[in-house]
Amino acid sequence: MTVDEQIHGHAAYGPGETLKPFSYTPNPLGPEDIEIAITHSGICGSDIHTIDSCGGWSGGNFPLIVGHEIVGTCVAAGDNVTGITIGTRVGVGAQQWACLEKECRECNSGFEQLCPKMWWTYNSKRPDGTITHGGYADRIRVRHQLAFPIPDAIDSVSAAPLLCAGLTVFAPLAREKIGAGTEIGVVGIGGLGHLAIQFAAKMGATVTAISHSPKKQADAEKLGATKFVTGDDVPNHPRSLDVILVTGNGHGQDWNMYLGMLKPNGKVIIVALPEENISLVPHTLAFTQVGIVGSLIGSISEMKAMLAFAAEHNVRPMTDVMPLSQCNAAIERVRKGDVKYRIVMNTAQ
Repeated sequence: MTVDEQIHGHAAYGPGETLKPFSYTPNPLGPEDIEIAITHSGICGSDIHTIDSCGGWSGGNFPLIVGHEIVGTCVAAGDNVTGITIGTRVGVGAQQWACLEKECRECNSGFEQLCPKMWWTYNSKRPDGTITHGGYADRIRVRHQLAFPIPDAIDSVSAAPLLCAGLTVFAPLAREKIGAGTEIGVVGIGGLGHLAIQFAAKMGATVTAISHSPKKQADAEKLGATKFVTGDDVPNHPRSLDVILVTGNGHGQDWNMYLGMLKPNGKVIIVALPEENISLVPHTLAFTQVGIVGSLIGSISEMKAMLAFAAEHNVRPMTDVMPLSQCNAAIERVRKGDVKYRIVMNTAQ
């Protein structure tokens, strides 16, 4: 394989445009890098927000290949790569590079996802001006520390959504030490929420699913929720939860209502970025000492812990599989909400 061999994928050429074939020459394989032959790529909501350049998301550096739920096989490795060899099945999430320097406060404290020099898997501009491209393609090159061997117990279709959606919900739950005795609410039962319910339940917590869609109650209970609360019924459950994980949001969402569900000293954690500014009544925060914070994907150690936990406790996404050649049809299904709860594309088709 020569370093100037092109990578082929499907890219958006402008905001809101359908994806079309696109090829690019990858940067030279560095000593810390691996090249992955991609077999599966999941569709994340942020892929669509980036393509559409809407909802507060920065515009894409078009033409742009999106996709950051990537599973494939290592086919080339730099001289300094450890822990991954040719043929290893690996996954890549939303981050493909961090500096990992000892002088970096964030990397040195185990929060590589907050590294000020980090590159997203797609739509980041490197120092040399080139753009990172994602997983709707046949191959990708990433720093090997941001590629993770997939446990044998997890098939590749199931692994793909875990690499973004799974990590995004697992990391804050693990940081909060969710377990037996914890009462947690999960807002939104979609790509993130249906995994959050499983992780929290398998950690031993009592899970309340919160949704504006009553038809999702059966799924929520099957996934591990013991209570189901519709949006209109939220005010009838004051001071009932230790933590609320917000995995989905809609227009006009009443954040003060969710804060009212928290026990004193409770916390709302946002992992799904709202398209509107959050409006809060300060008294709600002060009088019960509750808080609202955000969480960004997860660290290297959290990704490893998430994959191990998912393998051991049988946490799996509900998926539909489509060929990459039908990526535009797959994206339209996600836009319309016509999926339960994640689409994974087979890049060999």
